[in-house]
Order: sequence, then C-alpha cells, then structure tokens
Amino acid sequence: MMRTNDEILGQFEAALSQMQTPEEPELLYAPIIYSMAGGGKRLRPVLLLIANEAFGGNIDKAMPAALAVEVFHNFTLLHDDIMDNADVRRGKPSVFAKWGENVAILSGDAMLITAYKMLTALDAERLPRVLHIFNDMALEVCEGQQYDMDFESMTVVTVEDYIQMIERKTSALLSGSAMIGATLAGASDDDIKKLYRFATELGLAFQLQDDVLDSFGDEALGKKIGGDILEGKQTYLMVQAMNRASEVEREVLRTTHKNEALSDAEKIATIKALYEKLDVKRAAEQQIELRFERALAVLNTLSIAGERTVRLQEFARNLMGRKK
Repeated sequence: MMRTNDEILGQFEAALSQMQTPEEPELLYAPIIYSMAGGGKRLRPVLLLIANEAFGGNIDKAMPAALAVEVFHNFTLLHDDIMDNADVRRGKPSVFAKWGENVAILSGDAMLITAYKMLTALDAERLPRVLHIFNDMALEVCEGQQYDMDFESMTVVTVEDYIQMIERKTSALLSGSAMIGATLAGASDDDIKKLYRFATELGLAFQLQDDVLDSFGDEALGKKIGGDILEGKQTYLMVQAMNRASEVEREVLRTTHKNEALSDAEKIATIKALYEKLDVKRAAEQQIELRFERALAVLNTLSIAGERTVRLQEFARNLMGRKK
C-alpha cells in the first residue's frame, strides 16, 4: 500500500527531527538547527521519496538522500540571503540578519558538508550513481545563481536566457531529487531520464507561476505583492515586457524601481500598468500551462503501472495549487 504524500511528508519531518547536530561550537551549529526548523514546503525531499516509492523502493533506505537534498537546499538559502542582502526568510530573520555574514557563510559550508556526509549512509552499490546526480544538481544550482546575478547588470535578457537560468536555479533541485529517488529504487535509465523531464517542466511552471503571483497575486494568500518590481528583478514578466516594449517604455521598465520621487505603491502600479498594456501576464500563463501539461504528459510514458504515478500527479497539482 503506497503512502499518501502527507504521510510521506510526516515521515520525513520525523526523520528530520531526529537529525543529530552537535551543540558546540554553538555559532556554527545553532544557525543550522534554526534554518532547518524554519518550515518550508519540503518539496524536494518529498518528491524524492514519492519517486522512490513509485518505483518500488524502500523509503526508509532512501531517507538519508531526502535529508541530504533538504540540507543542501537550505544551505543554498543561507548563502543566497548573503548575496541578496535579505533580512527575512520564511517570515523570520534570516541567518545572515540574525548572526551576520561570517556565521552564515561558515554554517552554510557546514551544511553542505553535512549533506554529503548524509549521502554516505546510502546503499554502497547505488551511491556512485546518486553522487553523480547530486553533484550535477549542485553545480547547476550554482550556475543558475550566477546567471541570475549576471542578469542584474544586463540591459537585455532573452526569454530563452531566462528559462535556462530558472531551469538551473529552480528546476535542477526538483529534477535531481526525483532522479535520486528513482535511482535508489533501481529504476531504468529511461525512466530516470523521463522523471528528469517531468520535474524540470514542473519546476519551470512553478517558478513562472511564482513570478506572476509576485506581481498579480492576492495579498490575502500571505504573499506581499510587487517585491520583484521594487528590486528591479529580472522575472519572466519583466523579460517579456522588455522584449515587447518601445524604447520609451523600456526606459520606464529599467528605471522605475530606482525613481526616488515615487512611492513603492506608485512604482508597482507603474510597472503593472505596462505589464497589462504589453499583455505579458497572458504570455506567462500560457507558458505555465504548457510546462505543466508537458510535465503531466511525461508521467503517462513511464514503464510503471498508472496507479503508481498517482502520487506524482498529486504532487504536481499541489505544487501548482490545483485541485484537478
């Protein structure tokens, strides 16, 4: 009997609560405990365990890998917050804000090492293949972050550039997790490649939806609207708008967030009005739909029985906030 996704999440949280972290030196380990206890959706470890069970694996044996990807993900957030100068993470002070830059760097380093240490608990026969996937995934995340930073100083970013960046920065951790879960269950190379496509397309849909919600979401859902606009961030909406705009409009898109004569609300309203005029929200929504449908279509091509993919479909729908 396959577990529900909520049961798998519960099992992961129980394993996470058992994670042994030394007490001393306190300034190295306290931030790790703080960041790991900070909630988050646990998307990556849950996907890893769902994929593992779908292919007949034993999720207790796969648990060290699930813990490793979650620790790795949280390590990237510690360092991201330093790069972004971010004071808040998941509604509470970031490690960077609470303890300072040096602590966030070193605790992050320790988390990366801890993630690799956890992988060593895996079945020795599968470990080389898992390490290969994990290393590729980890490097892709770094590449994605660098491209994201590069975009800040570029006047023109193409839609293709942007998609390639989020494929690394957002999708790589999801696809790597799915592949590791299936690998540990002994899935075929063909099925592992298909899972990579499933999770990559799903990750793209998720990030594009996040871009749209940042500008057009509902504050009642707890998401502050317009943060990306105020930061002058290159999102899918901004990239599309720059590609569609006249030169005069481009100047507005480029400079509004830096205009000290405008209030935050006015900056957001100015850019959103241009987004509406240039119809970029619809372009993003079409892209989200395309990626999401592609992801689900891949599941029908896996070599396992249809009922074994139900939890993966459910995961995809929940991730995108969809009921059906």
